[in-house]
Amino acid sequence: MKKTLALLLGAYLWAATPAFSQEHPLDPLSEAELNTMVQVLKDDGRLPEGSLYPIAVLNEPPKKEVLAWKPGDPLKREAFVVALDRKANKTFEAVVDLSDGKVVSWKHIPDVQPGVLVEEFESPRKVVLADPRVHAAIEKRGLKLEEVQVDTWASGILDDEERASGARLLRCLFYHRPPGHKNPHHRPIEGLVAVVDLAKDEVVQLVDTGVVPTVPASKKGELDESAQPSLREKPSTLSCAFPEGVGFELDGNYLEWEKWRIRFGMHPREGLVLYDVRYKDGGVERPILYRGSLSEMVVPYGDPDQNWSWRNAFDLGEYGVGRLANTLRLGLDAPIYATLVDSTFADDFGKPYVQKNSVAIYERESGLLWKHYDFDSGQDETRRARWLYLTYVATIGNYDYALSWVFGQDGSISVKGQLTGIVLPKGVAEDRVEGLGGTGVERYGRLVGPRVVAPNHQHFFNFRLDLDVDGTDNRLYEINNQAVEMGPKNPMGNAFVMNVSQLGTEKEAQRHMDMRTARAWVVANAEKTNALGDPTGYMLIPMENSFPYLHPEAPVRKRAGFINAHLWGTKYEEGQMNAAGYYPNQSTEDTALAVWTKDDASLDKEDLVVWYTFGVTHNPRPEEWPVMNSHNTGFKLVPNGFFSENPAMDIPATYSYPDQEGSLEK
Repeated sequence: MKKTLALLLGAYLWAATPAFSQEHPLDPLSEAELNTMVQVLKDDGRLPEGSLYPIAVLNEPPKKEVLAWKPGDPLKREAFVVALDRKANKTFEAVVDLSDGKVVSWKHIPDVQPGVLVEEFESPRKVVLADPRVHAAIEKRGLKLEEVQVDTWASGILDDEERASGARLLRCLFYHRPPGHKNPHHRPIEGLVAVVDLAKDEVVQLVDTGVVPTVPASKKGELDESAQPSLREKPSTLSCAFPEGVGFELDGNYLEWEKWRIRFGMHPREGLVLYDVRYKDGGVERPILYRGSLSEMVVPYGDPDQNWSWRNAFDLGEYGVGRLANTLRLGLDAPIYATLVDSTFADDFGKPYVQKNSVAIYERESGLLWKHYDFDSGQDETRRARWLYLTYVATIGNYDYALSWVFGQDGSISVKGQLTGIVLPKGVAEDRVEGLGGTGVERYGRLVGPRVVAPNHQHFFNFRLDLDVDGTDNRLYEINNQAVEMGPKNPMGNAFVMNVSQLGTEKEAQRHMDMRTARAWVVANAEKTNALGDPTGYMLIPMENSFPYLHPEAPVRKRAGFINAHLWGTKYEEGQMNAAGYYPNQSTEDTALAVWTKDDASLDKEDLVVWYTFGVTHNPRPEEWPVMNSHNTGFKLVPNGFFSENPAMDIPATYSYPDQEGSLEK
């Protein structure tokens, strides 16, 4: 095991960027394995010439095989591939045995569209800007074609004609980007949307609902320092030092920190995935989370305008947050002392590439862990909290998402999301509007700048949590608090009780948040107990959340059924990975959770998967323009009976710290 030292600027400056090693069945595919995959598919002969690769990932072995695997056992290494023959508009799925060098499964998947390729962000622009109708529309608006930026979107909601065509479609939006300007999003060319058939390489429809003058070009709205009229005084230097080395050890995709044992990998679609998370307790590594991942996101916009009502981005199924991950920069996207890790993906043509510095791993101090001061004895016991972050940042169009898995010394696992970037703008004719909205241009949004409205919208995240609390024989419970009626047994009316009920089937486990009862959910082992006799368990604590404001019959709600409940519980089944199905691009109905739970399978003493949906309702504010400050959201998993006492009692009381002269004292 190699000790990974953090990069630190100053007297204690160390660096280590580990190479990926194939030592576990769940390690991501290496560059060599991706090359083997492509060659095997070519040699097989069934891959159509010119096919593209929307997905090429590890075909994760069956869970039972992974749990039974031990170091030294043979590694089963397979690749799962989605291949797109774009000209023929056909999608195929293949499984490639990388050890034996053969295709073990090949299937045509009819009537589906894989997500938007990276190449498809670029190629439609040439088609659109060459169309005479687009030339005329731009000229009508008094703009120059060479100053127009084209942004590509998945097609969203299809009309009847588009659905009947079965074509692979993209929609293109337009922004004014004059020379010397880097940020076009505050100058939308409103009322103009082009629909492109990717197989035919042509614009099949141009929707032009009328001219809305664009915002005049100016430096206002640019995001760099030089565009600001003045800058505040530079803050004093803030540093964090690890002169003895950081507290975690990293070997390939395996991480040890304090008592945590974690495997991780970057998935091109799902982003950072956790595997086989365990906690070392008294010399025993106790399982908690077999696989944790972001399963799907959907962002429905609340403006009924013809050019807006189709906009509802499925950020995983239509785009993929892993392959859109940023190259992180120390001191900016991650702390200066973070350890940065690369990821290996296959591009649209099957060629392996390394996404540099896509994951940041770092410790962060976070105030008090626990404390008590005793007035009688004068004893003052305090422990400082330290957390371990695994972070990545994905940019999807105008939005930037920083997502972190955070591990605590208290046995907690948190998901922390930060939403930033640029709110999607809508050009309007009015320069300013009185009041906070409710009429006119602000009825479905908010005026955030001169002639720019940011429409209301929501962000829904669904996390798939394959919890194995002390093993796979688990039960799912719901906790609700309730006031006790006043009476002889509660004369002062102060009593309340915690009610615990088992959610015994998949339909019973479709639940909503309830602030009135401080509702939470617990996955507990069906056989094992702590020293107090309670079943060992982990509790899901909601944080920010929202209900969808989409009509029950809204087309996007039919595609994203996972937003109809905050919690779903399912019996583990191989292949059930994404809450809106594997192919939500151009879909018309839900093929996942709503379908999987129809048989209402028992959740009693079963291998359970919990799916948690949380939403952010975004009513934009002027303070979020031209770029929004980070909005923080997420949820927590905390031990509930997993331990018999506070697991952080063994944290040492003495910490090293620099004195005023800069030396280290204890």
